[in-house]
Amino acid sequence: MKTALVTGASSGIGFEICKKLLGLDYKVYGVSRNKPDLDLEFFQVDVTKTKELEDLKKNIKEPLDLLINCAGVGHFGQHEDLKPKDLEKMISTNLTAPIITTNIFLKDLKKQKGTVINITSITGKENAKFGAAYGATKAGLESFGKSLFDEVRKSGVRVVNIAPDITDTRFFDELMFRPEDSPEAKIEPQSVANGVEFILNQPEGTVITELTIRPQKILINKKPKL
Repeated sequence: MKTALVTGASSGIGFEICKKLLGLDYKVYGVSRNKPDLDLEFFQVDVTKTKELEDLKKNIKEPLDLLINCAGVGHFGQHEDLKPKDLEKMISTNLTAPIITTNIFLKDLKKQKGTVINITSITGKENAKFGAAYGATKAGLESFGKSLFDEVRKSGVRVVNIAPDITDTRFFDELMFRPEDSPEAKIEPQSVANGVEFILNQPEGTVITELTIRPQKILINKKPKL
């Protein structure tokens, strides 16, 4: 049985990826602040705390075959209006945490000729008005994944970036905008999980290094200010 670690496992894309992997007979370690309603091995971890990530390595006895860096948070608006503590948390969650988590588990992944999948964002590929800092974290993660693949490809490790566009999750609950309630205006988190399966099903020696998933249309609604 292969072993996977998924951060951000409690909801949205991370939850659906965990569910998909369980269906593929992976042993799944889920990392988040709240336990998902799934039959997996759960660790309550704050990924912005390096010590907690190091302790996680000590508690996982088997070498990993798959690491999915999915935990993420977004803050949007005029850059000068964003709170420094929110920016710090976003950078730590979206960029620092996956880099450190990969560092901690990479030796095991090399032994297993495993796979690292980073959940980035379409925002990391484009100019992001009112999302400059968020886009920077995702662009940084994308750059990390590309460079890491060049570094480790000879060892047999695959490194993949999946860049979803606007996705129907709780990500927008506290934001001032959300996609229109139309299937053409958003993708479902299950589509990202299906993308993970597609990546894992490639024959040995073939690597899908980048996968972008987008809705057919861009239809955004601004929420009324309270």
